[in-house]
This record gives sequence, C-alpha cells and structure tokens, in this order.
Amino acid sequence: MNRPFYPEFIINVIPRLLAFLPVILCLMIATVIVGMILGFLLARARMSRNFLPRFCASAYIMAMRCTPSIVLLFIVYYALPELVMVLAGIDINSMHKAFFVIVTLSLLFAANMGELMRAAYLSIGAEQREAALSAGLSEAQVFIRITAPQAAAAALPNFCNALTGLMKEGALAYTIGMIDMMGQGMLNIARNYGAYGLETYIALALIYWAVTVILERSFRAAEKRLSRGKRSLG
Repeated sequence: MNRPFYPEFIINVIPRLLAFLPVILCLMIATVIVGMILGFLLARARMSRNFLPRFCASAYIMAMRCTPSIVLLFIVYYALPELVMVLAGIDINSMHKAFFVIVTLSLLFAANMGELMRAAYLSIGAEQREAALSAGLSEAQVFIRITAPQAAAAALPNFCNALTGLMKEGALAYTIGMIDMMGQGMLNIARNYGAYGLETYIALALIYWAVTVILERSFRAAEKRLSRGKRSLG
C-alpha cells in the first residue's frame, strides 16, 4: 500500500539534518588542507624535468581518476589498518571513522588539485616571470606577487567545482558507519521503519543545493575580486 507524501515532514526534518552540517564542513576543511598539500607536491612532480617524478605523479593521478570513491573508501577503511599494523605495529582500528574518510577524500582531492594547480601555473605567461626577474625580484617574490595571484584567479572556478564534488563525495561517509547529514537521514528513515524516505532525501537535496549555491556565489565574488587588476589592464 502506497503511503501519502507529507511535505510538512521535509520542514520538520531539515533542522535535525542541519545539526550535522558542521561534520561535513569539518571533513571538507581537513580534506582541503591535506589534499592541497599533496596536490602541490603532485603538481611540482608533474612539471619536473626528471622522468621518475613525472611518471609517478601521472600514474597516481590516473589511478585516483579510475577508482570509484566508495571503492577507495572501503580499501582505506579495511586495508589501511592492516598495512599500518604490518609496517609499524600500530593498531589504528580504534581511530575515529572521520580519519579514514579524510584519508580517502584527501587522496582523491589531491589528484584533482595536482592537475588544477599545474594547469593554473602553466596558464601564466613565462614572459611575466622573466620580466620580473630582470627587474630584480627573486624567485620567491615573483611567485608570491605575480604568479600566485594570477594562478589563483585562473584556478578558482575549477576549485569551486572540485570543492562541490568533494562535499557530495563526503556523503559516502555513512557507508562505514560515520554519522553525518546523510547518516542522520538514514537513521531517521530507519527509526520510522522505512517511512518518510522520500521526504528525507528531498530535505537532504535542498540542504546540499543551498550549500552549493553559497559556495558558487562566494567563489564568484572572490574571482571577481582577484581579477580586478587583470580587467583594468585589459
């Protein structure tokens, strides 16, 4: 027998789901920090003149692109404790599930960031670097004052897309038992014996849509701010 659809349940369940939004934001912040550090190293390796770093970085990026997120999450969750136990004799099975989620998402995010950073850096003309060096600036000053701001402006749209994708990938955390927004939604459905599933999923979609719109508008404003000098020069 089909159960009636109750739109009012969507309004009632949203506050309960929003209580777990900070969990997702914390996962995203930790993942972005770790992923960008790894991504920077990958970008440097991809632009290296030596074959071995370029090959290893390219192989890693290809492997991450070809591996489904949920498969990598299960590999990290079940295989990483065994690997650490064999190599270091340390039992990490008792660690919080957020650790395994952050490791998984960081590995995936780093592959995207490596390619994004490399493309953004290469988009800056070499003549600007050469002119700055000839004017007496050091390599560090050229990077901080000239290359980095322009590369950041070029990378922002793709970074926003990567961040939005990261937020959606984080919803897989519930598959290993971590309670985030998606996990709380599944618990609500289970407590109602499978009822109100459609209403709960719609509430989750509305929250994700709202956060995505906020991210996109924020990055659009940041892109305009960083591009002011470029537009003025044009």
